[in-house]
Amino acid sequence: MLFPRSSGILLHPTSFPSRFGVGDMGIEAYRFIDFLVESDQQYWQILPLGPTGYGNSPYSCYSAMAGNPMLISPEILRDEQLVTDEDLANWPEFSLDTVEFERAVALKLPLLKKACENFQAKASPVQQREFSAFCESKASWLEDYALFMALKDNFGGVSWNNWEAEIAHRKPESLEKWRQQLNTEIYYYKYVQFEFFRQWTELKRYANLRDIKIIGDIPIYVAHDSADVWSHPETFCLDEPTGEPALMAGVPPDYFSETGQLWGNPVYNWEQLQANNFQWWVERFEAIFDYVDVTRIDHFRGFEAYWAVKRGQKNAIEGEWIQAPGIALFEVINEKFGNLPIIAEDLGVITPEVEDLRDRFEFPGMKILQFAFNGGPGNPFLPFNFERNCVVYTGTHDNDTTVGWFNQLQDYERDEVYRYLGCIDPAGIHWSLIRMAWGSIANMAVVPFQDLLGLGTDARMNFPGKADGNWGWRYRSEALNWEVRDRLKTMTHICGRSPNKN
Repeated sequence: MLFPRSSGILLHPTSFPSRFGVGDMGIEAYRFIDFLVESDQQYWQILPLGPTGYGNSPYSCYSAMAGNPMLISPEILRDEQLVTDEDLANWPEFSLDTVEFERAVALKLPLLKKACENFQAKASPVQQREFSAFCESKASWLEDYALFMALKDNFGGVSWNNWEAEIAHRKPESLEKWRQQLNTEIYYYKYVQFEFFRQWTELKRYANLRDIKIIGDIPIYVAHDSADVWSHPETFCLDEPTGEPALMAGVPPDYFSETGQLWGNPVYNWEQLQANNFQWWVERFEAIFDYVDVTRIDHFRGFEAYWAVKRGQKNAIEGEWIQAPGIALFEVINEKFGNLPIIAEDLGVITPEVEDLRDRFEFPGMKILQFAFNGGPGNPFLPFNFERNCVVYTGTHDNDTTVGWFNQLQDYERDEVYRYLGCIDPAGIHWSLIRMAWGSIANMAVVPFQDLLGLGTDARMNFPGKADGNWGWRYRSEALNWEVRDRLKTMTHICGRSPNKN
């Protein structure tokens, strides 16, 4: 799908200011949307919204369909009279700059349980009907997810393949027994999803009414310890007796890591998926477009061929490329939904076959300016080599911030940047790259919010290959100031990316 000439900001909701320890869907989310409108942006890009597990990575969630309970706003719960002012009083102080995930979870979960109890006891007939309608509309994934999470709590948080054998392998009589035994807990997990989607739907509606579209993110793989793998084991390459991944996903050695990246997710059983007309993937696309307007497909190249590493390997060096039926999949998706607005994350080891798959369906690829300054004039990330149907970024969530990247360059590399740019914007290297992105022919240009603010490496969102310490950056409320807003608006206008081009 061809996008109009436009621009936007990449910012995950956990990065919003909030006195509850982690960004949420409360007032600061609405303030950010107002900032987008006032600076003439048209897109807000986010990372995956799923419920995160160990390491807090939005790319490793307990469900590919569910929402993250930590994004639920306690203040909206209070406004709905599901918790009280007293419940929110005396909340401890949290870091203003970093998400303290463990502390936030420990304090917010009891609050969500109280809200659930109050909803169950006091919900009006209209609210009860809304809840029932939600559960029915999401039943294809919600039933399994709620039971999975209740079981996970019951078994002390261990991975599903270490549960009692009967329920790990989903024996019908065991499923029925546990549904009855964990009825209260299952209701809680359904309610939390109801509240998440209720708040998110209102936020998205607020954005859309102001002509802001939300770009979501589909990680190609799902976590092994997830409701998806437990409820659809036939969809994945698993070791039959243990339930462990028989083939693990990752990428070979690349820009980010000399030993590659071993993600550990099970790869798909594409033969089985194709046999049932890719039903699981159809449901996944249907689910994400229920709450975003556009989606980026992470690791798009895996739909043409994927790097598979046998169980037991410690890194991703020893693996092999295996063909995937990407053409057949996207033909089915097009048949079901029409020409969806999809962005292909086509970074890494990209072959002509991957490019052909991307271009066959007119998916715009990604251009990263931090990758542009080596390899000479043929470098595909240099703006004069762009095609219009692409999305240009200064950097992504996997990159250092632009200021951090520039400061860590070797002298000769920095000279290369100087030579190409001619001069550095007096406001800093981050504005030089924003100008470079905004002035390019790319249909869409996106800047991470950290780059807009000119922040250094401390504000980096993720270090690929590093297991913990990621995803925690937050900004302070005063970052949404008129100076940044007006400078971005001016840049957007002079580069022809404003909603009103006149």
